[in-house]
Amino acid sequence: MSFLDVRNLRKTYGSAVALDGIDLSIEAGEFVTLLGPSGSGKTTLLMSVAGFTKPDDGAILLDGVDITRVDPEDRNFGLVFQGYALFPHLNAADNIAFPLRVRKWDKARIAARVEEILNLVGLDRLAARKPRELSGGQQQRVAIGRALAFGPKILLLDEPLSALDRTLRDTMQRELKRLHRQTGVTFVYVTHDQEEAYAMSDRIAVFHNGAIVQVGTPRDIYRAPASRFVAGFLGGNNIVSARAVDGGIELFGSRAPMPDGYDASRHGRSALTVWMRPEDIAIGEPSPGAIAFPAIVADVSFVGSSERMTVSTPDGQELLLLASSATARGIAAGDRVPCSVLPSSIGFLADNDVPANRTASVAVASN
Repeated sequence: MSFLDVRNLRKTYGSAVALDGIDLSIEAGEFVTLLGPSGSGKTTLLMSVAGFTKPDDGAILLDGVDITRVDPEDRNFGLVFQGYALFPHLNAADNIAFPLRVRKWDKARIAARVEEILNLVGLDRLAARKPRELSGGQQQRVAIGRALAFGPKILLLDEPLSALDRTLRDTMQRELKRLHRQTGVTFVYVTHDQEEAYAMSDRIAVFHNGAIVQVGTPRDIYRAPASRFVAGFLGGNNIVSARAVDGGIELFGSRAPMPDGYDASRHGRSALTVWMRPEDIAIGEPSPGAIAFPAIVADVSFVGSSERMTVSTPDGQELLLLASSATARGIAAGDRVPCSVLPSSIGFLADNDVPANRTASVAVASN
């Protein structure tokens, strides 16, 4: 039995299916991110766990106890929204103290806990400031501190960083990881931002059309997307056509031995769909065993530490690749360049993009 179990949860709004039989298991102390596009069901699941949305069918269990119909205030979960939801007339310390007063803690205990939380979130010198006197990041720290103050069993976070600028968002990601590590509280986090999910999570559950289509570590999700949707949604993946020929693969007009992982019954016996990361496509002399092909450069963009190129392959497909500035020096649109990719960097996508199993189990992170 896991710490938090979601079993066959279903929620509809008229004919629209928000949750289509979701199963998800989370162990105590994990940081699990629900990742997906708008309307995929991730926030509906979070609000169901919080108790604000009542599912049509299924169950939510906490430590083996069914809490599906338990009122939100009786679940002892912390909740952080994108909009902070701070009381404008209260200062930072009093905002953090509010849930403790509701729970009728005595004054001495409240004072000690508020001081502890202010130190934890790095606002000890700003305790007397009201929300309007705080930056967006500082307001978010108050909201997180308030949600942690009463010692929740689970902290639920609904896109809390999406209103912040990039630099501040990166800082708050590091802060959330630190708070998770220091408190040991189970975090369940909703976002549509893949980089945010990669940076903070022990595990990621990818949502699509009310279903969980893949669960894994950030590295697993990044390196081995389970479907065309996941490969496309994660951004940057090249999804291209290939062919199975004479025990090998024909890709971009070149032939090579079939890469590992090919299963004719799943991936097709002739026409194939494969994916590869932009950073795995090399320019220049190919490595031994690599699939080599020429390409015509369509566009080159400087993106800081690297150059992003769009190239056209001999069979008319378009690829995105990343190259170091040194490698890309002097290359311009219209140039013909030698490219290659190692077979180990090629993944196969199944003909049927519907997940065979919507059950998702998130185990304790190995690290």
